[in-house]
Amino acid sequence: MPFEKKIAAAVKQSEEENAKPKLETWRYVVIGVVSVVFLLFQLYNGMVRPFPTMISNSTHLSLALIVTFLFAPLAKKHKQPWMWVLDVAMMIVAAIVAVYFIKDFERLTYRIMSVDKMLPIDLFCSLGLLVILLESVRRTLGVPLLVFILVFILYAFAGQHLSGPFRYSGMAWQSFAEMLSLSPDGIFGSPLSASVNTLFYFLLFGAFFSTCGGGQVLIDLGMKLSDKTAGGPAKAAVVSSCLMGMISGSAVANVTTTGVFTIPLMKKAGYTPEQAGAIESVSSTGGQIMPPIMGVGAFIMAEMIGISYVKIAVAAIIPALAYYGAEFLLVHFIAKRRQIVNIEGAAMKYVSAPIGPRLYRLIPIVAVVVLVFIGASLTRAALVGTALSIIISAISKETRMGPRQLLDALLDGIKQAAAIAIPTAACGIMIGIVVRSGAANKLTAIISQVGGSNILFALILAMLGCLVLGMALPTVAAYLIANILFCPTIMALGVPVLPANMFIFYFGVIAQITPPVCLASFTAAGIAGANSWKTGWNAFVFAIVAFLVPFVFVFQPSILMQGTPLQILGTTAVMAIGVFFLAGGIGGYMFGVMHSWITRGLLILCAILVIAPEMVTSVVGIAGGCAVAVAYILIGVKNRKAAKPA
Repeated sequence: MPFEKKIAAAVKQSEEENAKPKLETWRYVVIGVVSVVFLLFQLYNGMVRPFPTMISNSTHLSLALIVTFLFAPLAKKHKQPWMWVLDVAMMIVAAIVAVYFIKDFERLTYRIMSVDKMLPIDLFCSLGLLVILLESVRRTLGVPLLVFILVFILYAFAGQHLSGPFRYSGMAWQSFAEMLSLSPDGIFGSPLSASVNTLFYFLLFGAFFSTCGGGQVLIDLGMKLSDKTAGGPAKAAVVSSCLMGMISGSAVANVTTTGVFTIPLMKKAGYTPEQAGAIESVSSTGGQIMPPIMGVGAFIMAEMIGISYVKIAVAAIIPALAYYGAEFLLVHFIAKRRQIVNIEGAAMKYVSAPIGPRLYRLIPIVAVVVLVFIGASLTRAALVGTALSIIISAISKETRMGPRQLLDALLDGIKQAAAIAIPTAACGIMIGIVVRSGAANKLTAIISQVGGSNILFALILAMLGCLVLGMALPTVAAYLIANILFCPTIMALGVPVLPANMFIFYFGVIAQITPPVCLASFTAAGIAGANSWKTGWNAFVFAIVAFLVPFVFVFQPSILMQGTPLQILGTTAVMAIGVFFLAGGIGGYMFGVMHSWITRGLLILCAILVIAPEMVTSVVGIAGGCAVAVAYILIGVKNRKAAKPA
């Protein structure tokens, strides 16, 4: 079956991503040397003396490309030793590009865009970089992103042959090459700058934090917090996957990391395989919208819109709590409805070493959060966290790192950093083409003509576009493309920059659990032995609040902590009521089991009316939801009286 194949492919891909690479000795040594050079370059750039942007970005990308070709060589995949010639050739091109920007920096700095001619070396480096970057995208991110980029490149050259609103004058090869490598809107634009200046250091921190045992403590802590409550394993899955998800930034990787523990426990407790898989995939996906770390997406957003990361993290608090609050209540209500209680017994209990003696391993992440919120630079905070992780690891013999373990952690962090540098650079190609062609303005004009000034219509179109992008692409790439295509349209209708960007970011994230492509759900279904289609739709329903909240913070920015304290409290209270009703309707429990689908549907409708950013609908929804709740309270009282012995 197609879906079963997708599940197997997703699980295999995730396992390959998370497994320790088995490298030949010579390749391990070479990657180690390149990784150390990469680290020293980044430390000098971040802590000693920043290089000019042109040099730092080009060197960062060249090193990331070399690392990518070493970790994923054609010769290894196709078992053809002669293919090392191709891999080495591409690594040489990457090195030439770095040397070219360093050597010709002064000339490139003072040349005038669109006036000075491109020299042969300029064309060679620009187009050579394009070829090896596209090949690295194919190897590490798959065909979908490659196809997206090729479509944009085709548009760059064929725009003059189109008819209709998307027609434009087109580009010549020289202007295209200039845009790619010498324009601030091309490969070396803002997205790659975020990778150089912020993401590298946090990915390095994440690798060392996991190695020092901090990641396992987060999982164990989440699993133990809800161990003795109704539906405990599911609640533990929500907490542990949330904690790990905001560090890893990858829904699929998080599902395979925590799902192997949580899903079997949920099934043994009494949740169906489809419910267990859905709960895990929803929990793992939401980590990317959960402050204070939020995966890597928030760092990219901060770079793109020029708003501090702290403001973005603070703005995301209430929506993230609504997301996880809805899921936590939902698994509780499902447990009450199905009478799932956490009885004593090894079959249902998560066994781990005592957590208390290991809590000190969380010091690095606590230090990072404190440093960020007191105003330290993101680079300094991440490096302090990395240093603390290494120091903390030495306390216990179990986690103490020798030279080999330190190098392994470094290689893991460098591999993750390269995996982020590639899509951020690749998206720069599309950003440059959109800027030069005016495609975003053309799209805004089309939406305005079709829907007038109807902001809801524009938001729905943007939502659908972001979901399609998020299904096919990694979250970072989906956000970057949506940022240039849809944000201008939304902002042209009066939406402030932060709500507009949060809107498209949210839908890019939850595309991972949106049918028909919901990769995180397919992966969880594979672990649970569940029907993938049913798991996908269960996850979609369980996360329905995530499809409503973005519309709220566009119309009511107070939910993003923008407004007076009274406005923020009022919006939060209304949101909490709506989330409570929504979880009750979906879970089929509200002070008693709700057997009627009509009643459940009515409660879900009331929840949507409450969450909708209109005073009238909220009042009607609260009144209706309270009526349903009171009815079931009275039914429960009546049943308890009838059950008492005479």
